[in-house]
Amino acid sequence: MQQEDQPLAGHIPAQDRQVRQLLNAGGFTKADAAFDELIAGGANFVDERWVRSTVLVHRALLAWRLGRIPLALELITEGWTELDTRPPSGGSSAHTVSMLGYILESIGRRGPAMDLMSLAVQIARDAGDQPALAHCALREGVSRVFQAAGDQDQANHQFAAARDLCEEAQSLAKPGGIKSCALACLARSLSGLGDVETAERIAQEALTLGRDAANLYAVGMANWVLAHVRRSQGVLTEARTFASRALENAENIRESALMMHFSRELAEICRELGDPVGEAAALRRAVSAAVSAVDILKEGLGQALEQRRVATQAQRMAMAAREAALRDPLTGLANRLGLERLAPVLLERTAAAGRIPWLVLLDVDWFKEVNDFAGHTAGDVVLQEVANLLRRECRAGDLLCRWAGDEFVVLLVDAAEDSREAGPVVAERIRSAVNSHDWRLVLGRLEKKPTVSIGVAAGPNDLEQLFASADIALYKAKRAGRNRVETDGEEIDPS
Repeated sequence: MQQEDQPLAGHIPAQDRQVRQLLNAGGFTKADAAFDELIAGGANFVDERWVRSTVLVHRALLAWRLGRIPLALELITEGWTELDTRPPSGGSSAHTVSMLGYILESIGRRGPAMDLMSLAVQIARDAGDQPALAHCALREGVSRVFQAAGDQDQANHQFAAARDLCEEAQSLAKPGGIKSCALACLARSLSGLGDVETAERIAQEALTLGRDAANLYAVGMANWVLAHVRRSQGVLTEARTFASRALENAENIRESALMMHFSRELAEICRELGDPVGEAAALRRAVSAAVSAVDILKEGLGQALEQRRVATQAQRMAMAAREAALRDPLTGLANRLGLERLAPVLLERTAAAGRIPWLVLLDVDWFKEVNDFAGHTAGDVVLQEVANLLRRECRAGDLLCRWAGDEFVVLLVDAAEDSREAGPVVAERIRSAVNSHDWRLVLGRLEKKPTVSIGVAAGPNDLEQLFASADIALYKAKRAGRNRVETDGEEIDPS
């Protein structure tokens, strides 16, 4: 078998490339086992020799194709955040931006996807990295071909742009997967522009190269082009055969975008042939592919974008607080040391003003389920969102602290309400805010959404005594069923 041209060689480790090759050849069982071996030391562990964002986003693509959606989202979020730390430049950054564009396109975000793919081509061109330029130009070319096939008004413009991109990609690529895909895409753009004879010749060449490289993506594309050529020539029986092969190739590598395009082509050919059974079967396969893509959209897009938003916000807060030893880098709140240093001063001030100091101790319910189901990145996002809700429900002068893990402390000072009721009132406000918060964008379909159990205590201007009393109340809240407020003296009705 002809040696694959090793896409992304020099940008990702060989073990990552091996998993990719297995997927492109339809070997999902072997790819699954190889991926498990790859991430055995941690999916987000990247040797310092490699550009971290590129490796993480590539692993996200592998996880996505293997159906490991939560892991894919975690890796996409981390990789995208890594990329945001500096302006993208060089071949690795070009690959990263292009892969992010591919991910957005696969879930229906065509506008932003095309912007990213075009940017990736420009980055690779500026870097003078020809292999990266070939790969990025191919991705944009394929995207434009598919857009042209579904939009008659823009078809000529998109096919022409795809032709130029794929001509450049195939001229830069060595024989193998990238070149065969570029030739297949070039053939489809030529057939769309009316040059059927040249399209057929190039498609046959792409088919041979794709088979030699064991690249079913290229083989499927080439079969699709030949189906379109035969259909335009009126040879519908051969067109149906090529379209059936293309769809089978796409299903073997689980590429939902290809499956939808190829099944529609097959359905139209069957309709022209007067084959209602074949048409119905092809449409069922199209619907199945579309449902799969929609499921990924529902499961993934909202979570990925929301996690990235919150993670970026937390990153900015963390950067501002990095030099401050009294701050928790994840949430931006005071840490345990900060509470222990600042609390005595605030307690003295509260007592001197004749007010009763209150300590609110809260713990996130079902936090272990969040980490187990959605991943630790999602768990971090939950803690960040709880911190944001605390900021919203408390005063600027109150001391907010992440005590440890999923446990938070609020020390109420300068209460505007009657200081005899301030603690329970604020605690219930916090509990209600967390309980009514819409967690779907962050966590998706999670049976037990995060709530908080809260213990409140008042009395002495001594941090240790206040904390001990609030801890007892928190234990009561947990034992009483969670998602409630308890004081060290009496129950607070959440309603």
